[in-house]
Amino acid sequence: MMVDSTALPEQAVRDILASAFQSAGQRCSALRCLYVQEDIAETVTEMLFGAMDDLAMGDPWSLSTDVGPVIDAQAQRAIADYVAQARAEGRVMKEMTAPKAGIFVAPTVIRVTGIAQMEREVFGPVLHIATFKAGAHGRVVQEVNATGYGLTFGLHTRIDDRVQSVVSALQVGNTYVNRNQIGAVVGSQPFGGEGLSGTGPKAGGPEYLARFTRNAAPLDPAAAGVATPEAEVQAALRLDRAMVHPATPRVLPGPTGESNRLTASPRAPLLCLGPSAASALAQAQAVRALGGQAVEAPGLDPLALTRLTGFSGALFWGDADQARACARALAARSGPILPLIGDRPDAAHVLQERHVCIDTTASGGNAQLLAEVSGT
Repeated sequence: MMVDSTALPEQAVRDILASAFQSAGQRCSALRCLYVQEDIAETVTEMLFGAMDDLAMGDPWSLSTDVGPVIDAQAQRAIADYVAQARAEGRVMKEMTAPKAGIFVAPTVIRVTGIAQMEREVFGPVLHIATFKAGAHGRVVQEVNATGYGLTFGLHTRIDDRVQSVVSALQVGNTYVNRNQIGAVVGSQPFGGEGLSGTGPKAGGPEYLARFTRNAAPLDPAAAGVATPEAEVQAALRLDRAMVHPATPRVLPGPTGESNRLTASPRAPLLCLGPSAASALAQAQAVRALGGQAVEAPGLDPLALTRLTGFSGALFWGDADQARACARALAARSGPILPLIGDRPDAAHVLQERHVCIDTTASGGNAQLLAEVSGT
């Protein structure tokens, strides 16, 4: 989450508490690293630490409990060891006291220089805080994108242009503006990441159900004929393609005072492996019909899939032994998991979904709603 100097501190602290410590921080979307603009860092941290003092730890069945236990003793030990190391390095800024009975971890705040200092995700009530200078919002976005992970991002600001510039530059599946970044609602906030944080359609989104169905493709047992050279395929993947199908936004339903917008844009090309030239062409046509990008590569050596760059998956409609070789090659790659598609592709195979949720009341009132009311 990034909080700039125009944010309302009370709202930001409310949402930081919920995002970092609700469910004892055991949500995939939980806030792990908070960037606060230097100009307001002292104010925000003072308010945050004061609010943390009011958090009640205990039995999650009790309505008075704010923070419950972590999942098991192993998780408790791992998080405690991590906090102990940070404490020894003098980086613990705030630490509460956990109940002695049970597998609790006290909510803790640790100072970092940025998200790059976090070598792994600490799955518990541990928040990391970094600061940034005015005008350095682009640097924060670059640091987040450089991790390769892109699940959730929070932004607190009252500058509309900043919302647009940050959202457009982020490589993140779900962005939340002026609200907490947990608790995605089916149908309003389809949930899922990209890069190292996502491998399929957004849960609860319009393309989700199709992944549970099968649209069988014709089996192509024919020999591939002349194999496509790897260098030729890599050259095709490097082409600067004009997006025939630009990003298309879709407004989703939600409560009054909240904007939910889902945008789909073409992923990196899918390799169409055939195995024959005819089936590779049919694959490419299916991908392009859905608004995606395709590179035909019938008969490509499966080992080439371990070396090629710039693609988001592969289609193959050949026999099981050949398919297994392709799947193993894709699995041997480092980085994001890339799918081998043995059926006809669906929209989520070829399009990257990103969702932005904005609390439109956070900047002092919902202007759109006020206009509608005054008009009646």
